[in-house]
Amino acid sequence: MFATQKLASQALADVFAGHTLTDALAKVWQEAPDLRPQQRGAIQDLSYGSLRHLGLLEGVLKQLLHKPVHEDGLRALLLVALYQLHFTRAAPYSVVDHAVKVSTHLGSGQGKGLVNAILRNFLRQRDTLVAGARETPRGRWSHPDWWVAQVRDAYPAQWEHVLASANLHPPLTLRVNRRRGDVAGYLARLEHEGIEARALDDTAIRVAHPVGVDRLPGFFDGDVSVQDWGAQHAARLLDVADGMRVLDACAAPGGKTGHLLELARVDLTAVDADPARLRRVADNLQRLHLDATLVAGDAATPESWWDGTPFDRVLADVPCSATGVARRHPDIKWLRRAEDFAGFAAQQAAMLDALWRLVAPGGKLLYATCSIFPAENARQAQAFSLRHADAQPLPLGPALPEDGQLLPTPEHDGFFYALFRKTAA
Repeated sequence: MFATQKLASQALADVFAGHTLTDALAKVWQEAPDLRPQQRGAIQDLSYGSLRHLGLLEGVLKQLLHKPVHEDGLRALLLVALYQLHFTRAAPYSVVDHAVKVSTHLGSGQGKGLVNAILRNFLRQRDTLVAGARETPRGRWSHPDWWVAQVRDAYPAQWEHVLASANLHPPLTLRVNRRRGDVAGYLARLEHEGIEARALDDTAIRVAHPVGVDRLPGFFDGDVSVQDWGAQHAARLLDVADGMRVLDACAAPGGKTGHLLELARVDLTAVDADPARLRRVADNLQRLHLDATLVAGDAATPESWWDGTPFDRVLADVPCSATGVARRHPDIKWLRRAEDFAGFAAQQAAMLDALWRLVAPGGKLLYATCSIFPAENARQAQAFSLRHADAQPLPLGPALPEDGQLLPTPEHDGFFYALFRKTAA
């Protein structure tokens, strides 16, 4: 436990310093390459869990401290240990003992007395401390106050459900490659492997208990992909057909790219501004035995990479706050700032206007985000319609809410979709 607790605390401290959890864990793996898979899994569980419930844990810690802890490493250790004591089945004496030992390796190494006292006091006063932490919105919902307030304003009848859903463990959802099988056949394969699962629709499967992809039959042969059910709507909404010319803008990591190619034999161009992320698209397509033209370029400046031939379908899966996938990336809650949305909105509008020029008359553009906030979603789509008289909003069908806003549920993450057809000039 010593190594996992120490390295999870290190990852948490890096997040406090402004790094994403993905980058923080990558640093851990680089510095500790000999970790066993079980240790990696434990470090991930501790760091993800501590960030998922950070508001509550901070509320508890604040009550236990006489003065703030300014050293990020020591503060992170205390929060990780409190998470272990309250949310896991780890033996309390072991958690405390290892945390005290880890503290001797942090900063001046003089924090062991504080760590011992804080954790033992928590064990003696757990119920009172947790109740006290839940008295504030930040402590109750483990979201920043501004986030709580904006969700409450946007969804007055659903705000509590939205916040609670963001603190759940995300589901493992699969997308069956229609070129290589069907849901019924793949469910039978899962049952043969002892993996409990059920169908969500004719291509999506929800796995009851998360497993590694190495346990999914045919994963490395391209028979199935991991993709949230909410994200699977994108390719369907574009209703691609054989022979169409299709653009997937901001394509990385390639989940929607692959889905589009599974649905029809199209001439697909996948664009992403980050060459490193574009390699992930290539890897995904290689696993699925599919082909696309990959282009490193900025979706907001297509003149630098577009050949001038219009596209029948364009997927504008634009950069956003990612607030709809916070349970998969709990660091988002603590790294995102309210003032970030103006920048996202400006970037999204620029991309939409640029990509609209690439749509053929009669063609369709799908605007997509993994956000739950109207500034990036409904208001952005409405403003786009007002700027472009030839952009005809289209209904999304019975599988989606009329306003296009999917809120997080136990079955899927939060997404927004708006579909437009370009009317003939």
